[in-house]
Amino acid sequence: MDKLEQRLGYSFATHVYLETALTHSSYANEQGHQHSNERLEFLGDSVLGFCVAKSLWQMYPDMPEGGLTRLRAELVCETSLHQVALSLNLGQYIRLGKNEECNGGRDRTSILADCVEAIIAAMYLDGGLAPVEAFIEEYILKDLRAGHRPVRTDYKTQLQELMQRAGGASPVYAIVAESGPDHNKSFTASVTLHDGSQALGEGKSKKEAEQMAAKAALQTLAD
Repeated sequence: MDKLEQRLGYSFATHVYLETALTHSSYANEQGHQHSNERLEFLGDSVLGFCVAKSLWQMYPDMPEGGLTRLRAELVCETSLHQVALSLNLGQYIRLGKNEECNGGRDRTSILADCVEAIIAAMYLDGGLAPVEAFIEEYILKDLRAGHRPVRTDYKTQLQELMQRAGGASPVYAIVAESGPDHNKSFTASVTLHDGSQALGEGKSKKEAEQMAAKAALQTLAD
């Protein structure tokens, strides 16, 4: 854990927070552990969103709400967090069940991105907002402050903007199916557009499924 803490730029006082953040549900189920990182992921998503929103509000005093919302979405999307995980070499530290390990879980985008959110929550619980903000500054905002806007494939944001330009209502997403055991679930999401048309997408997380549904809708609209 020492090497990971060096990469994070933070030493935990209560190491169980970090250990839990690195524990995937497949490992928790297999080993009979009480806790996986899912609850931390839930908290980390909100902490990350707040910290990024606060920084963008300070960095761009003249940017309208819509621009801030889009930029925040680009910075905190699954693709962005996956890149953070890769820079931390996070895959080697995650505790996975045997089946998830065999199925390539250490390289799965959704697992790595979720783990970043869980680590952010662990840092917040252990040390408050200060270490979280320092981490976000280094791994998420650094390029932006250097003048490099993020280039991400966020299909949901693209679809939302397209609908707004067309004067239609916002797309509506729903998870319509899920399959597989808890440690290796697959989700199917639908997106319904203002004209009633629908598109479906599949993924290993609900977020990924919704992104794939948005991608399918964009492809349909482009045909």
